[in-house]
Amino acid sequence: MFGGQGPIIVLSQNTKRDSGRKVQLENIAAGKAIADVIRTCLGPQAMLKMLMDPMGGIVMTNDGNAILREITVQHPAAKSMIEIARTQDEEVGDGTTSVIVLAGEMLAVAEPFLSQQIHPTVIIRAYREALEDIQKIMENELSIPLDRSDKKRLAQVVESCIGTKFIGRWAELAVKIALEAVETVMVQENGRTEVDIKRYAKVEKVPGGSIDESCVLRGVMLNKDVTHPKMKRYIENPKIVLLDCPLEYKKGESQTNVEIVAETDFTRMLQIEEEHVARICKDIIDVKPDLVFTVKGVSDLAQHFLVNAGITVIRRVRKTDNLRIARACGATIVNRTEELQEKDVGTGCGLFEVKKIGDEYFTFITNCKDPKACTILLRGASKDILSETERNLQDALHVAKNLVLEPRLVPGGGAIEMAISHALTRKQVQGPYRAVANALEIIPKTLAQNCGANIIRTLTALRAKHASHSGEGICPWGIDGESGELVDMNVRGIWEPISVKLQVYKTAVETAILLLRIDDIVSGSKKKAKDNEPPSPAQMAAGAQD
Repeated sequence: MFGGQGPIIVLSQNTKRDSGRKVQLENIAAGKAIADVIRTCLGPQAMLKMLMDPMGGIVMTNDGNAILREITVQHPAAKSMIEIARTQDEEVGDGTTSVIVLAGEMLAVAEPFLSQQIHPTVIIRAYREALEDIQKIMENELSIPLDRSDKKRLAQVVESCIGTKFIGRWAELAVKIALEAVETVMVQENGRTEVDIKRYAKVEKVPGGSIDESCVLRGVMLNKDVTHPKMKRYIENPKIVLLDCPLEYKKGESQTNVEIVAETDFTRMLQIEEEHVARICKDIIDVKPDLVFTVKGVSDLAQHFLVNAGITVIRRVRKTDNLRIARACGATIVNRTEELQEKDVGTGCGLFEVKKIGDEYFTFITNCKDPKACTILLRGASKDILSETERNLQDALHVAKNLVLEPRLVPGGGAIEMAISHALTRKQVQGPYRAVANALEIIPKTLAQNCGANIIRTLTALRAKHASHSGEGICPWGIDGESGELVDMNVRGIWEPISVKLQVYKTAVETAILLLRIDDIVSGSKKKAKDNEPPSPAQMAAGAQD
């Protein structure tokens, strides 16, 4: 028996040790169950899931990661499947539904081999070989390069990503927002390209209005108002100072005792505090800013001094927002007012204004000269619509980012899966290797299924198209997710970034390998002994004492 932080594992005579084969089949069943939940959420005709969280809130989405995040499961293999959707979302931002569907199918095709008493190691070896071949085939034969400066083509790829989502109705607007935001936050230094969407492209959701009113601000927007009614709410070309220190007297630690002897001591103490605040404000006024942002608080006295100097102050700004303002207007965040210099003042902002939207005040720092940070303002009828729009927009942002970092494309609509499947089948290798090729067909099959097409007829026709393709490069025929018909993806313009697809295949195959390697599950909790089971030594000892 082992104590400590983790679960207590009790290995006694009555601990059940399941046979490896049985556990593997159970894991496969759990993986398939998770995949079945998500399967209807793939493609343009995807259905939505309505989920209730423990607090009674409702989430309506067809985003694989968002759905699985809300589901509570007990089986450890099912938990692993949920984990891969999160990994996919963090790595490339898109393809969360595809990766679950494909991982479930990779497990399902291994089931017959396990039933035939083929050792899992043999299946795993074949899976690994197939994955290596998929990567080589995709990078060398089945992908085409993309010119980053071709804005029309970039927009086409992002549009095909969000065509399957709720925001698809406003595809043109969403594509424009995604490309503009990525272009704004992209930094190129010494041949290195960095696109940090998470930190520098903030999405602000404001209920009210319609989705058409959403836009990318060339600057930053905060849910804040000025601290004093006499401060200016509209400044053109403001000089901005960013602080990470309080503009108030220093508070003592908890339970500070001050001993006052003479009656003048209390007055002197207040005077020292006032002098301290005046000195801080003088340091700020000396660099002649129009606008001050601070992460900490601002005392009434400091507000008085700064209002008299014609300076507007906004307090308790989030650190992340402060960083965005610094990137947008070229200011430097200062930790102590004594260290403030002219060069720390940001002059890149064109306009500062405070506007009231609905019931709340918002601060806008816009028209920046060369902002390397931006805010995406989303409007929508309700919170549910805004949340779903944000999830969809995050996928579009990640796709745009992936295209900038790795500009290679593969055809969508299940065409790439069918092409890889055909390429693997040509190797004339039977067994589990061939099963991987068959498993890839689940993507076009699910697309056909979700739009009500005849699955067998459609897949047979698609296989025939790929088998008869004799030209150079990739066969671009896939399934139209709207109608279920076979279409040329070159004509329809449905393309996907290679990084998303590669990550889907890697994650799905590696998860299947991981779950197939498990031959036992040891429970970390005690189970009550049943009547027909012999008592454990611990129970016998307890009985003897009685």
